[in-house]
Formats: sequence, structure tokens, C-alpha cells
Amino acid sequence: MKSKNFAKTTVVFILSIFLSSILFYFDLGLGIATIFILTVLVFIASYLDSDKEFLLSLGFQKKKATLKNLLIYAPITAFIILMIYRFLLVPIVTKFTGVPIDISAFDPIRGNLSILLSTLVLVWTSAAFGEEIIFRGYFMTRFSKVFGNSSFSVVANVILFAIFFGAIHAYQGLTGQILSGLTGAIIAILFHLKRNDLWFCIVVHGMIDTFAFIAVYLNIF
Repeated sequence: MKSKNFAKTTVVFILSIFLSSILFYFDLGLGIATIFILTVLVFIASYLDSDKEFLLSLGFQKKKATLKNLLIYAPITAFIILMIYRFLLVPIVTKFTGVPIDISAFDPIRGNLSILLSTLVLVWTSAAFGEEIIFRGYFMTRFSKVFGNSSFSVVANVILFAIFFGAIHAYQGLTGQILSGLTGAIIAILFHLKRNDLWFCIVVHGMIDTFAFIAVYLNIF
């Protein structure tokens, strides 16, 4: 029975990676809808290999969804990560690549409160929830199921999907892709250290983006 479940998980995982790659890397004209489509795909894939416990298998652990964890620890963690990103990673990566991060796609937010608010709604639904469910909740957990939790497997898991995560941010240029990949790796490490606490990572991701977009709105980033 275990070998049958393992085979099913492996096949579904491989198919999900394949379909995700097609949706991300081929211009199908879907735009932001790509994330929502993949989120639905991941829910279906999770249900196929975990049945009724598919939400738990993604990391939605009810016992860890505490107010202290989500409203205090996660925002503080997000702010620390953003400071590391802004004042350490950005200068180092920019010097390495020789080109600045391209955040021109977010220029409409600057000084425009209505666009900022609508962007934050989109960010929380697509990036915070969608990307975390896809990359941490599904890809990372299924990679661990297929390849185990040895030190080598954990490192490979973090690096592989950090590269994948960075690549989908190509619109930010080479520097932006590397920075996004590094940020994804940090969140992935948090996911591992927090024992697959997806709620925590969703809030951390959402708050990082929230702080960053407020900075863009105020023209300080």
C-alpha cells in the first residue's frame, strides 16, 4: 500500500511540475490568472495523493494558526527579512550583476492610494496565498515525500524551488530574479524550520510585499 501511495504521489508531483513549467514559461496570455490556475491545480493534485487530509498535507496546521504567531511573530519576521533584502541583498546582488532591480511595473503605485490598495488585495490573494501554496505548500512537501528529508534533500529542495521561484519574477530583470530567488530560499528555510507551517509563511510573504509596496507608494524604494 505504501509503495502504491508513493508511486501516486511521485507521478502526480511530476505531472504538476510539468504543467506548472508550461504555464509559467510559455506565454499563454493568462497573466496573473496563471497563479490562480496553478493554485487550483495544486489543490487537485494534493487531494489526489492525500485525500481528505490534503489541506493538512499542504501545511495548513490549525494548531499553529494562533494570533501571536500570525499577528506578531510573522510580521516582525517579514520586516527583518525586508531589511535584509533592502540593505544587504540588493546592494550585493546589484554589484554582482551590474544592473539595478527593475520595479518599473510598480510605478503606478507611487502616490496613488487606490492602486496601492487594489494591488495589496491582489498580492495577498495571488502572491501570499497562491505562491506559498504552490511553492512551499505543495512543491516542497511533495519533494520531501519523494526524496526524503536528509540534509542533502532539504538543501536541494530549497535551492531547486528558489531558482524556480526567482525565474517567475523575470519581469524584474536579472537582479530581481536573483533577489526573488534568495527571498524564496529564506521563506523556504522558514517553512522547513517551522515544520511546514504554511500559515506562517503566507503571512510573512504577504507582509514583506505589503511593507515593500507601501515603501514604493511613499517613494522611498
